[in-house]
Amino acid sequence: MIAIDAYAYNNKLKSVHPAEKSLFAMLTMGMCLTSSTMLTPFIVLVLMAGGIVFKAGIPTRVLIRLLAIPMSFLLISVLTIAISVSTDSSGFWLAQTVKGFTIGIHYPDLLTAANLFLRSLGAVSCLYFLALTTPITELIAVLHTLKVPFIITELMVLIYRFIFVFLETATMIRRAQYSRSGYVSLKSSFRSMSRLFSALLGKVFVKYQDLYNTMAARGYNGEIRVLSQKRPISLRNYFFIAGIEIPLIILNLLWR
Repeated sequence: MIAIDAYAYNNKLKSVHPAEKSLFAMLTMGMCLTSSTMLTPFIVLVLMAGGIVFKAGIPTRVLIRLLAIPMSFLLISVLTIAISVSTDSSGFWLAQTVKGFTIGIHYPDLLTAANLFLRSLGAVSCLYFLALTTPITELIAVLHTLKVPFIITELMVLIYRFIFVFLETATMIRRAQYSRSGYVSLKSSFRSMSRLFSALLGKVFVKYQDLYNTMAARGYNGEIRVLSQKRPISLRNYFFIAGIEIPLIILNLLWR
């Protein structure tokens, strides 16, 4: 997660206006989620992967590592959709009968699972494109332009900040436990993990108090203001976005 923030500030697309990147990512994600065919999510996935790796200059291994996180959850979800258990063995595409119960796959269920998997992964790739190319401060500036209430943007900033605080604190505690042989056996691993969670709560609360005191010392009055660099608006980029989104819309309409 910390690498995401580092790449957001150092990539080849950092000079592009954040509104353009946000518009491109959100429209493409909408095309992916509303698609009734597997072709559109596949195109979106390839398009976003190409944009992240070739246009933004993010290493391929970073993208693969990031996609592996939601992919593990998606595989569990789609397997529950694709695999059915029934006492009636008719209608299965692939099946195995065990003690009167048939465990197998219906072909329509397999297509539904594959479509859900590609749509979800395509939508996640759109979010990764936005997160890996646009700093949180520039996204907040775009939301302020759209007249999003300050309370929502403040919560976004604080939650985003405490993700890193949470991970950094957990990593420090876990490293200290490893140095003291806290995970040499299964029993000690469970004991160390429970102590990690209990210690993490207290340390994060202390860091929260330190963060609030720091903000108060810098004149915090209930509103977080972020400094973002002004980016030039490119008409060429909007033509590029239209050239991508219009074919996707036509593809969705034709396949519907």
